[in-house]
Amino acid sequence: MQVQRPPITITCECGTKRAVPYGERWRCEQCGRSWNTLQIPAEEYEGLLRRVRRHQLEVLGMLAIAALIVVPLIVISPRFILLTPLAMAAWIFFVIPAWRRRYRRTAREAPRWDLHPE
Repeated sequence: MQVQRPPITITCECGTKRAVPYGERWRCEQCGRSWNTLQIPAEEYEGLLRRVRRHQLEVLGMLAIAALIVVPLIVISPRFILLTPLAMAAWIFFVIPAWRRRYRRTAREAPRWDLHPE
């Protein structure tokens, strides 16, 4: 599973902000300063990617487990299909909000790097 690599948000000393992919350079259009995201240690950035990937795999795992439980029940007794809306509501109102809180906490706790213009 390919995880989209989150961009690095660079705020130039002149106040201009730009989201730059890791490993690329950016030259500020306002003041001409050049910023290089390779100043960020690769290990730290890869650690962030691992945490993001883990969150995505958790959701896929929960969906797979739910399917492994619900589908056989529906095959055994079609009456269980009536539980599907209840299961979907529980997913939407309990599982997804908890997952989003954890995902956002991971984003808030992501390392912050102090880049210097070249």
